[in-house]
Amino acid sequence: MFTDPISDMLTRIRNALSAKKDSLVLPFSKYKLNLAKLLVQEGFISGVSELEGEQKMLNITLKYSDKGESVISGIKRVSKPGQRIYLPVENLPRTNSGLGLTVISTSKGLMSDRKARKEKVGGEIVCQIW
Repeated sequence: MFTDPISDMLTRIRNALSAKKDSLVLPFSKYKLNLAKLLVQEGFISGVSELEGEQKMLNITLKYSDKGESVISGIKRVSKPGQRIYLPVENLPRTNSGLGLTVISTSKGLMSDRKARKEKVGGEIVCQIW
């Protein structure tokens, strides 16, 4: 059993991208589903679906450019179980000068840094993707 399922998810995505896989399957949770849906909205992955069976799983379809390069060039976990990082809206970081995505866990749910600034809400910095 792993202690940080979000870190595990991000590592699986990173490994699947480096192996040029089309999709990956990982254990289901609502939090992971919401994170994957946010990545679909922002254009970093192609799709996400639930797989029914003995144990519920999450299927993530990865996205590549026309040249075969992955859309995600980097992915980093910021807030960890041993050290949570909470920031107010004024101090939210910009990933890659605004070209990347910072995922924020707020009282209104998971959202991108741009949306959090628009709604004037801070929270826990989950991860950064560029």
